[in-house]
Amino acid sequence: MQDIIEMLEIVTGDTSVPKNIRKALTEARDKLKSNDEPSVKISSAVYSLDSVSEDINMPMHARTQIWTILSALEAIKTE
Repeated sequence: MQDIIEMLEIVTGDTSVPKNIRKALTEARDKLKSNDEPSVKISSAVYSLDSVSEDINMPMHARTQIWTILSALEAIKTE
């Protein structure tokens, strides 16, 4: 889980990513750091990321990183 949070922080720090997307990434990171049950944390983060993953203004490298993060979260969720 810590690796996913670090990946989110890297993409959030990228100034080429639009502000609305960085906000959604920050929300997802905060949800993963919360004290909720793991399944709730992951589902909330996936929802936040999924809502911006198809944003037309997102640079391709950021989209790839978000897809990687979503895949990692889904893998954890199915364990």
